[in-house]
Amino acid sequence: MGTPARITADAGKAHRLGELREFLMSRRARVTPSEAGLPDGGARRRTPGLRREEVAVLAGVGVSWYQWLEQGRDITVSPQVLDAVARVLRLSSAERRHLYVLAGLNPPAAQVDPAHADMCDGLRRLLDRWMPFPAHIMDAYWNVILYNDAAATVMGMGPGRTQNCVIDFFTDPVHRARRKDWQEIAAQVVAQFRAACSECPDDEGFRAIVAEARERSPEFAELWERRDIAPGGQMRKELNHPVVGTLVVEATQLRIPARPDLVIVLHNPWPGTGTEEKFRLLASPEGRRGMMRQVRG
Repeated sequence: MGTPARITADAGKAHRLGELREFLMSRRARVTPSEAGLPDGGARRRTPGLRREEVAVLAGVGVSWYQWLEQGRDITVSPQVLDAVARVLRLSSAERRHLYVLAGLNPPAAQVDPAHADMCDGLRRLLDRWMPFPAHIMDAYWNVILYNDAAATVMGMGPGRTQNCVIDFFTDPVHRARRKDWQEIAAQVVAQFRAACSECPDDEGFRAIVAEARERSPEFAELWERRDIAPGGQMRKELNHPVVGTLVVEATQLRIPARPDLVIVLHNPWPGTGTEEKFRLLASPEGRRGMMRQVRG
């Protein structure tokens, strides 16, 4: 008899392989021969979808090997072979990652499926509903792609700036002047950006941003050399606004499973600081008049 831990592990593997069997059968059944570039077989085809041997031939693997895979046998698989099977079965990015997990491999990096590529209208509505509190959306490189009016009013987001949160944090004088806790939070910003970079170590886009930030900011360069890593999550911020004074917020980063390339950043007023009332004032006609007087002055 095995140990309880071994019995549990064996039961988990049996369940995973069973799920692999059912998943592959269901995906194979939904792909028609014409979609795979094969003749449909007419009345001779008794079941919908592709046959096992057709999947094997199209994927360039042995028929017996694919049969064992679909039967949920404990066999060795490689990412290259799974990718070939995923291509034949026309799996989405999420389904391909699921296949990897069921086969016992580390899943590839999440990608954006074409069906979810255009979500801007819904995300814009989300940001607008967060008013009067600031909210914005960053891409994988921390470029700001959407923001609401409060983010423009309070955090200075808008035309005329780089719109990259790392570059702006270290180089924009307006951005820096409004951060009462700039020195305390700078190291955390760099550590979180390094964590984002580590997900795509060969990406030229990340390298370009790091190179620009190092060139323009000795403070960034010094912090970058520490090689600290911190996950994106929640961060307490103190902002100094020219009209209403100190604002204390909690910034929360949220991922969108369907859009792994995007991060929503919501700023929530810190309780007991009067920040919520100040945000509502800034969004009011009186607050906007105060902003206009401040700009003219």
